[in-house]
Amino acid sequence: MNYDIIVIGSGPGGYVAAIRASQLGMKTAVVEKSELGGVCLNWGCIPTKALLKSAQVFQYITHASDYGIQLKGEASPDLEAMVKRSRSVAEGMSNGIQYLFKKNKIDHIKGFGEVKPGKIVSVTDDTGKITDYQANHIILATGSTSRELPNLKQDGGKIIGYREAMTLQKQPKSLIVVGSGAIGSEFAYFYNAIGTKVTLIELLPDVVPLEDVDVSKQLGRSFKKAGIKVMTSASVEAVNTKGKICNVKVKSKKGEETLEAEVVLSAIGIKSTIENIGLEKTGIITAKDKVLVDEYYQTNIEGYYAIGDIVHGQALAHVASHEGITCVEKIAGLNPEPIDYGNIPACTYTHPEVASVGLTEKAAKEAGYDIKVGKFPFTASGKASASGSRDGFVKVIFDTKYGEWLGAHMVGENVTEMIAEVVAARKLEATAYEIIKSIHPHPTMSEAVMEAVAAAYGEAIHI
Repeated sequence: MNYDIIVIGSGPGGYVAAIRASQLGMKTAVVEKSELGGVCLNWGCIPTKALLKSAQVFQYITHASDYGIQLKGEASPDLEAMVKRSRSVAEGMSNGIQYLFKKNKIDHIKGFGEVKPGKIVSVTDDTGKITDYQANHIILATGSTSRELPNLKQDGGKIIGYREAMTLQKQPKSLIVVGSGAIGSEFAYFYNAIGTKVTLIELLPDVVPLEDVDVSKQLGRSFKKAGIKVMTSASVEAVNTKGKICNVKVKSKKGEETLEAEVVLSAIGIKSTIENIGLEKTGIITAKDKVLVDEYYQTNIEGYYAIGDIVHGQALAHVASHEGITCVEKIAGLNPEPIDYGNIPACTYTHPEVASVGLTEKAAKEAGYDIKVGKFPFTASGKASASGSRDGFVKVIFDTKYGEWLGAHMVGENVTEMIAEVVAARKLEATAYEIIKSIHPHPTMSEAVMEAVAAAYGEAIHI
């Protein structure tokens, strides 16, 4: 069967690319061996947020007296029920992709896809039957999987990855999380919130190490206040799983010590899924676990493209989606603007939340900018005080010479909903004056953006 476009992988990059291709009048198919929606909808972004919401609700209940509410009896978490709800949310989202495929007349080819020379996709179904499909253009959107260390091999029981962490049937009494990026930090928050004794181990000096150092330190303090044991500048040397519990040898500035936990979660990052999909046979070039592409995602072989986690750039769902749209619009003969990877928002859904875009203060200085920095703490926010979540701040960074908005870094309640204002403002090249003079509603958390910008220019009112 011949298609204009075949997409391999149905995650946020793949399914969005397919829908946009169909909208532009191209006959489109998606090859997917598992659930539609890929890791994000089924095992990542969506189901984890469902779990985190359950943790947040449980925290509200256990702290109800702080809000003047008295409850009879003691609340207790039901991990099995939380997991069931999370899986139900994921299933609903996956069904939604099926509806969108039907609406947009996109064929779902179920099976494992492999590219071949001559613009052919060879698909192996569950029975082992192989069928070849022809396309004018082939887009690889195969995503990523959990990365493993030699001394931290996942066994699915005592040493687990993010998939198992989402579907544990029994709540562990103790958990060691290795790696404090978004995945590790979110699971550390979730399990701590429902009563598990959590230790978070990070190799670098601060948690969420890609964030601005002020944000990292604030989240570390909030985690410690919540009861999470945070160990930074520490490495896991070995894990003994022979007994009933795991004995984890950890090396830090203090020396070596052995920690105990029922379960160890390996959250050290992700690895591109590029093995056995025909890259070598087709002649597609890779480097450092990534497929090499141009600014419109074409590989070195004409008619073959790659998007999402398997190409260089931030491995985020919203990035993959926009890469898919940009790629397809270029194929269709439109004139899409290449993506500005310097204006990509990043979010971590812990409590407090973390959100950022652009350069950190350190990166701005290293790049040679003379900068203005403004910070507005949520302790000075009426809405934050009313909501009972005063941890955190909004920090903004401007170039002194031209007034360019170089970056924004937030930690606090609902900041993942606030960062889009900065992304849009930077895209439109808004000045600090325009932000200060844009009237923000009161009382809101988003006022903090305006206040932080005002602080950078010596015009802050409420601090």
